Amino acid sequence: MFKFLKGVVAGSGSGTNNLPYNIGEPYSSAWGSWTHYRGISKDDGSPVSIFSLSGSSDDGHISAGRNGVKRLRTVRHPNILSFLHSSEAETFDGSNTKVTIYIVTEPVMPLSEKIKELGLKSTQRDEYYALGLNRIAKAVSFLNNDCKLVHGNVCLASVVVTQTLDWKLHALDVLSEFDGNSENPTGPMLQYEWLVGSQYKPTEMSKHDWTTIRKSPPWVIDSWGLGCLIYELFSGMKLNQTEDLRNTSSIPKSLLPDYQRLLSSTPSRRLNSSKLTENEYFQNKLVDTIHFMEILNLKDSIEKDTFFRKLPNLLEQLPRQIVLKKLLPLLASALEFGSAVAPALSALLKMGSWLSPEEFSTKVLPTIVKLFASNDRAIRTSLLQNIEQFGESLSAQIVDEQVYPHVATGFTDNSAFLRELTLKSMLVLAPKLSQRTISGSLLKFLSKLQVDDEPAIRTNTTILLGNIASYLNEGTRKRVLINAFTARALRDTFSPARGAGVMALCATSSHYDSTEIATRILPNIVVLIIDPDSDVRLKAFEAVNQFMQIVKQHNEKSSGDATASGSSVLSSMPTNASILGWAMSSLTLKGKPSEASTTSGPINPIADTASPGETPMSINVSPTPSYTTEQPAPPSPTSTDGWGELENGNHEDLESDKDGWDSVEDLEEPKPSAALANIQAAQKRPVILPPTKPQVSKQKVAVKEEDDDLWGSIAAPKPKSSSKPLIPKSIPPSMDNDDPWASIAAPPPTTTVRPLAAGRGRGAKAAAAPRLGAQRINRTSSSGM
Repeated sequence: MFKFLKGVVAGSGSGTNNLPYNIGEPYSSAWGSWTHYRGISKDDGSPVSIFSLSGSSDDGHISAGRNGVKRLRTVRHPNILSFLHSSEAETFDGSNTKVTIYIVTEPVMPLSEKIKELGLKSTQRDEYYALGLNRIAKAVSFLNNDCKLVHGNVCLASVVVTQTLDWKLHALDVLSEFDGNSENPTGPMLQYEWLVGSQYKPTEMSKHDWTTIRKSPPWVIDSWGLGCLIYELFSGMKLNQTEDLRNTSSIPKSLLPDYQRLLSSTPSRRLNSSKLTENEYFQNKLVDTIHFMEILNLKDSIEKDTFFRKLPNLLEQLPRQIVLKKLLPLLASALEFGSAVAPALSALLKMGSWLSPEEFSTKVLPTIVKLFASNDRAIRTSLLQNIEQFGESLSAQIVDEQVYPHVATGFTDNSAFLRELTLKSMLVLAPKLSQRTISGSLLKFLSKLQVDDEPAIRTNTTILLGNIASYLNEGTRKRVLINAFTARALRDTFSPARGAGVMALCATSSHYDSTEIATRILPNIVVLIIDPDSDVRLKAFEAVNQFMQIVKQHNEKSSGDATASGSSVLSSMPTNASILGWAMSSLTLKGKPSEASTTSGPINPIADTASPGETPMSINVSPTPSYTTEQPAPPSPTSTDGWGELENGNHEDLESDKDGWDSVEDLEEPKPSAALANIQAAQKRPVILPPTKPQVSKQKVAVKEEDDDLWGSIAAPKPKSSSKPLIPKSIPPSMDNDDPWASIAAPPPTTTVRPLAAGRGRGAKAAAAPRLGAQRINRTSSSGM
């Protein structure tokens, strides 16, 4: 508190030792006798500007400098330099005392240097000059008309530029009250007018005609100064003498009449600075755009929506540097505090694409992260639609802790369109999620979406699982993938969903060993080779060939781990992973209208019918990475015991959900049914070949039919021998209900079983080991799936 009070009182402090800022390099130019330095705060490292003025204790410059410090501290306006701190230091050199004044302000640089740095030309230069002159005219009008103050030295040197390219007025050493009613009209009104260069003084001020000045309006001196500023600005040269003001060749034609009125030889006829901004020169796209953004809170929703929809195209026509340094901060602030509408996000991302990755992370990403917490559905929709533009720039920690908790609410949204957008966003966000979040939250939501009412969402859920399979740990993959793809996707009544299941199995084939392929994957894919949909049949044939090659090559190896050999085979095989893109691109299904928001971009609808051999889907996302090669699995989290069950109690609202894939079958220790176990045991027993050819007798086997048996019954005829029958006479109902593939049975044959060579069925020779057969399944429509 003591340091603060010393900073407020003029002339307080002990110089640089007490200055809470580090002084850096000086700029090449500054107003008057001041020196302008770059500076940095010792507390937080933020940039500042430091102005210093040195002289003897009785020097008039020091007195004027103290007046400037006092005025800068007390006069506050958006277009006048912002004061932060001041201090004085005294040094003794023999009998002389040297005083140094320090003023700390917001970070700025001289206007003359900023103009050279920007290097704007033609129309863009004029637009920026119009924006800056507009600000300085408002600052001068505030001093003259509202405060009855006279600046006294408006020129190019008295204008500085902020980091957001705003022009601000400073150099207030000459600033004085306009005492038009003074009892002593002959005395000087501006105490420090001797600091002003003679080329900047109007005629009455050069003659010290204070009587005429007091009888004139308060703006007469500063209006003349505005004319000097306009000349220096457009001529690109410093004003050397008053006569140079007559050279108007560089002044824009639209601004020339007002320029001449500002420099009128009759003080009372000079143009009021407040009227200057009404000139048509100040009506351009840049000025209008920034002015609209600054008064955005005063606009209604229709005006905002119209403005922000036009803004992305308008940005191409504006000076790029002004857009990034001035308009971008305004737009980010408007979005963050809720005054901007959803279409503004497109303009923000467009401006962000012009930034370097480092600048994008500091200027755009913080605003986007805060927007994910918005309750505005239009904002959430726009974020999800554009997530590919900024998702890669988000860190894993931010995604896991700040972004995903808000995005996950879209999984259970009433809008099917928002659920679909949330699902597709996981392709970008899932690689950045922790295993705890994936296993404890994301997979539970995906399990519910795989039984969603919308077929497009079910289809895309399967595709998403195939794409993020490599980010699951080994235990989770074993619990989830095969169940999700076979027990659900391949049995879906929607043909694109079945096709997506086949493609997902092929794309994730590196994660399955030969046993899983032979016992759990191939039996489910084979039945799809007679699927009513031609596209599904084609994919099924390709998948059967791919998995059969894996199993065949595995069996040819005499030694080696089954999983490793299965993975090594894939390197020489074609894969479907490259086509595992979004199968569905809209929610318009079979004449059912989509719930897509009107703010969304165009989406290719799914055709009502598809010709044979054509794929009734449209892929509409960025290229999907291939997952055919084995990738190191991330470590399994200690807080979860596998698929769908989280011990720490997170997501308690989903714990009672019975739609998880783990409810279909326990995949960690697969156990065959009693009937299949008997068959496998019988196959392992040695078989004694009889000397004579056995005769096939007709056997009747009881069959238990279930309404939800989608694949048909699997049967093996009982061989004619005295050995123990392969199929028990009765199967307990409870065991049958636990079998996800339906009971192992076959209806009694109506004719004599033909030999194996006939290809119409399988019989069992008395002398040969019994083999597992299957009944042919007749399918009439996809609805039976």
